[in-house]
Amino acid sequence: MRLRKTLTALGIMMGMALVSYQGFAADATFPSDWKTWKPVTTAVSQIGGLPGCDADVSGLPPIYQETVATYCAIRPEGPGKAQVLVKPDSLDAYKTRSGKYAKGENFILHLSELKVLFVTGHQGGAPVYGVYTEDGKNITTPTGPLSTKTCITCHSGFTAFCNNGQCGRVMK
Repeated sequence: MRLRKTLTALGIMMGMALVSYQGFAADATFPSDWKTWKPVTTAVSQIGGLPGCDADVSGLPPIYQETVATYCAIRPEGPGKAQVLVKPDSLDAYKTRSGKYAKGENFILHLSELKVLFVTGHQGGAPVYGVYTEDGKNITTPTGPLSTKTCITCHSGFTAFCNNGQCGRVMK
């Protein structure tokens, strides 16, 4: 319960910061053509979004618990509807989870209710991250749930579930 109160307070502060924040350096750039990217079937898209912050996620794998905690720190009622969008020329690599992506931006977690894009790209074969509004404003922060450090920690901390920046399992 104490963690939930802390996350709620942090979420309120982050929401207020989003209104005026100009953006910290992001490693992935905003893909202006993101609306043409293809939505893919994921566990998140199958249920329509991420669980609310009041959901009991203790029985889910640790990566889901961490994901819910991270996004609840952005918005106390939860992130809401979410989908994964993949750049068309990255679709085969994404579907097979090969981990081999072309240089540039390759996929996005789109939190549509928040109008936020969590962008994953690749440079020199390694994943890079950035956080943007739908209209391209950089809202990447130096710390907290909108930081590239948070993206790196989660995307590299669950090696059984994540491969070179892509988390999830193969979906048909």
